[in-house]
Order: sequence, then structure tokens, then C-alpha cells
Amino acid sequence: LTREQLNAILAHELCHVRRRDNLFAALHMIVEAIFWFHPLVWWIGARLVEERERACDEEVLRQGNEPEIYAESILRTCRFYLESPLACMSGVTGADLKKRVVRIMTQRAGQRIGLARKALLAAAGTFAIVGPLAFGLMNAPEGRAQTTAAESSGAKPKFEVASIKPDKSGGRNVMLGVSRGGRFHAENVTLKLLIEMAYRVKDSQLTGGPNWINSEHYDIEAKPADSVAGKFATRTGIGPSSEQDQLMRLMVQSLLADRFKLMLGRSTKELPIYALVVAKHGPKLRPGRPGPAGTSGMRRGVRIGRGELYVKDAPLTLLADALSRSLGRIVVDETGLKGNYDFTLKWTPDESQDRTFQGPPGNGNQPMDNPAPPPETSGPSVFTAIQEQLGLKLKAEKGPVEVLVIDQAEKPSAN
Repeated sequence: LTREQLNAILAHELCHVRRRDNLFAALHMIVEAIFWFHPLVWWIGARLVEERERACDEEVLRQGNEPEIYAESILRTCRFYLESPLACMSGVTGADLKKRVVRIMTQRAGQRIGLARKALLAAAGTFAIVGPLAFGLMNAPEGRAQTTAAESSGAKPKFEVASIKPDKSGGRNVMLGVSRGGRFHAENVTLKLLIEMAYRVKDSQLTGGPNWINSEHYDIEAKPADSVAGKFATRTGIGPSSEQDQLMRLMVQSLLADRFKLMLGRSTKELPIYALVVAKHGPKLRPGRPGPAGTSGMRRGVRIGRGELYVKDAPLTLLADALSRSLGRIVVDETGLKGNYDFTLKWTPDESQDRTFQGPPGNGNQPMDNPAPPPETSGPSVFTAIQEQLGLKLKAEKGPVEVLVIDQAEKPSAN
């Protein structure tokens, strides 16, 4: 390079230094690393390089350097520039070289930004940041926000008195229930089963924890304070969204944290699931009617045994929940059918289905104290029975499923 060409190149580099271009290039690299999947970030990066070089080119010409000498100095530098430039460093070879040379030779200069335009640009930038945040805060789901706040602040409701003892029965029947006044009863339950009930998750959604969480069985009696008991004086609804069901699950969560020292983490995984859909010829369901217990032995709810399931005046979401526990895989209700129904489902169970469980308390579920013997092995599978007896169908799919990770659990002291 001649002395004039070298001066022009040095003037260009000093302009980068004064503008702190290397610092802003490095900051944008961090943004690209965090939001690498967002195309707008990469588009902005290309525009930054182009405008950065254009601003320095204009400054070099503004200092009185000849356009021909400056353009030739850039071309000569590029001719011997054999190494790849660092992504976060400014230089003379960035942006579209042909466009740069044309601008230099025609001495096109960008218009300086006045005070009014600077204020407008600042206002637009502020709105771009504050606007989405304000919109998100105003439109945040209220129920989810309240639940999250209660969980994170430790403000969950608690039982006033709770007794936990090892189960001595040695039986296979399991009972979970809630009586009037919010008294919680559990017989022959494992910690894993209690977690499934309290957090409304299935077996496939739980990982981690010591081996005893699925082998040690407990009997539990718990009573809430009088101020809470009044909320269970009359039934307010049926199903996982009922106020009583949510309140009971929060109290059981507090019990698990206090007595079992349970600590959980959350993640999301792509897992096999079943979608409960309407079969080809339509549903075969009767509208639900609360009333005499009849064959099922209950007035309302879901009752499941080995190879048989009774639904009395209950929504299909509870059927999906019961099938999830029986099949060991998440079942999602995609029938689109609203309202409550009455029906009985019988099938030949898989040999791996070896426990009787009717679902979480608060849903009108009842224990099966004398479950019927398993049906004949020649009977239909659960998939065939659902289609033939209910006019519904289980369709195998894959979908994102929230998974709970048991980080800590301790055996409770008996009392």
C-alpha cells in the first residue's frame, strides 16, 4: 500500500474504534448464540455489518481522503487477505464489497440523524421491548399464575393433623378417598401413587427417586383445619377442574413436602400417548344421570377394577384419566364430547395390570372393596372393548409430555 492508501485504511480502523464496533459485534454474537433459531436475529446481524462499514467509509471520505485512493486500498487489502476474519472483529472487508466501492466512488453519504429522529428511534426501541412485556403481563392466564405463585411462595394449604403409618395388610387393593369435611383417607398406597394423585401425572411421567417409593406402602389419615373443612361440606363439582379437587391436591402436595421431604423438578419429553377419539360409526354413550348407585355401587364418578370400569354421570376426561392409569400411557381426550355419561366397560386385562385403583380423590371415585374376578381370557382387549362397547377409539401417537423428576424423597416417621 502507498502512504495515502495506508492512511485511508488506518482512518477506517480508527473510526471502528471510536464507534466501539468490536464491542457491539461481540454483544450481537451473544444474542445470536442465545436466539440462534430466530431468523430476524441473523438478518439484523447482516444489516449491522453493512451499516457499520458504510458509516466508516463515509467518515473516511468526510476527512478528505480521495475516493479512488480509498477504494483501491480496500481492493488491494482484499486481494492479499487470505485468512477468514473473526466474526466479532471489524475490518475493511465486511458487507457487500461491490456496493461499498460504488458508494465510495459516487461519494454517497447517509443522512445524519437529527434530534427529532433520534427521539423517534428511541421511542420505537423502547416500545419494541416494553410492548410485548406489557401485553404478556396483561394477558397472562390468571389460574396458572395463581397456582405458580402459590407453589413458589410455599403458600399451599395444609392439613391440620396427619397420621402416616406403614401398611400391615399385605393386600393388593388400594383405596384413596375424601369424606365430608375434607378428611383424606388412603390405604395401602405408595409414595409414587400419592405423587401421581397430587400432581395429576401418570406412571410414565415420573422419573428418579429411590426404589422404595414404589414398594413401601402406607396408610394415611389427614384432617384439614375447620376454616378449610367448610369448603368440603357440599360437593361443588366433579372432575379435575373442580375447586375441591384442586384444593385437596394442594394439601396432599404440602403433606408430601412436609412428611416425605419430597422435592421435584420438571422437564418435557416426547413420549408415546393415546388419543381417545370417536370411532367411525359414532359414540355409544348414554347421557349421565346422578341418582341410585345401581350396579357400580356409587352415585357419581369413576370406578375401575382389573378389566372393568364403571362411569356414572362423569365426563370423558375422567375416563381418559382412568385409562391412563390402567394402560400405563397418557390418554388424551380428543373426542370433543361434552357433558357427563353413564356406561360400563369390560375387557380382558393385560397380565401387567395387577393393582386396583379408581383415580384421584375429589372426583367422586369409590374404592372397589370386593372387585370382581378378572374376566375370561377369551374376552376383548381394552382397545377392542372401547370401540365395540363405547363407540370410541384409542389412537397411538407421540406428543410432548411434562415429566416430574424426583430429586429427593425420605421415608416418613410413623405416628
